[in-house]
Amino acid sequence: MTSIASDQIYAFLRILSERYPHAARLTLLGGSALCLLGSDRPTLDIDYVGDDLRKTDFQHLIEQVAQELQIALEAVPIEQFVPIPAGADERRLFIGRFHQLDVYVLDPYTIALSKLDRGFDTDLEDVAFLIRRGIVAADELEQVVSDAATLAQEFAMDAAALHVHLATVQGMVQ
Repeated sequence: MTSIASDQIYAFLRILSERYPHAARLTLLGGSALCLLGSDRPTLDIDYVGDDLRKTDFQHLIEQVAQELQIALEAVPIEQFVPIPAGADERRLFIGRFHQLDVYVLDPYTIALSKLDRGFDTDLEDVAFLIRRGIVAADELEQVVSDAATLAQEFAMDAAALHVHLATVQGMVQ
């Protein structure tokens, strides 16, 4: 699998928008979202917020375009994996309008929370990137993690690991 650069993501979005004649919103997360925010860490796929089991016509088109461009793609029902922090909709980041397609990056705090939950080294580096760039405030992220930890059992999250991963990231950005 080869890595995907921001120009390939933008090309994917342009082609998708040319083929979909309706107004739509696409919300990206994961490495592809961070790539559009300026991260230089390679990403291997495009992750977007969507139901991975019951796909819409729009999602089928997303898959078709990705397959044609030989881009790995994954629908992520993020609300099933982590508790969505209060204010998440207001914090999503507008990337651009492509014809009638509005493209956003998911709330950076939700992205950070999901990466802290998974806890791979690359995930922690991604969270450090968000903090260093000022996209996520460390103190606000700490509150998001504390709030999420109270709901950890509902989401099969490890509350202690969340705090350990956050402490690791805090050490990385000092």
